Amino acid sequence: MTPAPLHFAGEHLLLDPSGALYWPAARLLALADLHLEKGSAAAMRGALLPPWDTRATLDRLAALLRRFRPEIVVALGDSFHDAGGSARLGAEERARLRRIAAAHRVVWVLGNHDPAPPGDIGGEALPAWQLGRLHFRHIARPGPAAGELCGHHHPKARIVARGGAIARPCFVADARRLMLPAFGAYTGGLDVADPAIAALFPRGGRVFLLGRDRLFSFPYAAARAAAAAGAPA
Repeated sequence: MTPAPLHFAGEHLLLDPSGALYWPAARLLALADLHLEKGSAAAMRGALLPPWDTRATLDRLAALLRRFRPEIVVALGDSFHDAGGSARLGAEERARLRRIAAAHRVVWVLGNHDPAPPGDIGGEALPAWQLGRLHFRHIARPGPAAGELCGHHHPKARIVARGGAIARPCFVADARRLMLPAFGAYTGGLDVADPAIAALFPRGGRVFLLGRDRLFSFPYAAARAAAAAGAPA
């Protein structure tokens, strides 16, 4: 995989095709919206989904940890799909999270789906976190930002290509705010043209569409135009 370099808030960051972000100077890996145990939450409501979402998401995370070898791992909220998600973890998945917390400094930023600290898996849980000029939150603060990294909206974009459109999760960035895509196996997405996202980037910016091995960068306006055109994905 080939990460895309991004200069943001005076720092050199790498946007990874997996949807994670790596900050080399701090040896920090950040990712958003894992939504662990979403499958078991659905089963409790009678919707039968394959119960392997947590394992699949942790497999993807383990690959990133081997590749980047970070000292710090920051999860930008909604790491669990609901407040009881950490209690429903299987023994193997719980042990994997404990090993990650033992090998790295893990910061669990709290989200709207998981507003309470996860139990018995290690790491530290905080409403928000700051390192240097970068501010790590789950939900972006309205109005101008300064070095804000956030998740929550699960951004995705549609880009017209050869008469159709490609719809994929994406990063969205301007000079002051960077929104990460959802990392979890069972996460959907909200188009970047939606007012909930567009209001946070009033002057536009760039969209970084996730590809299999690389990212594809477009002006935010192009992604909004593709959504307005309504080309089939």
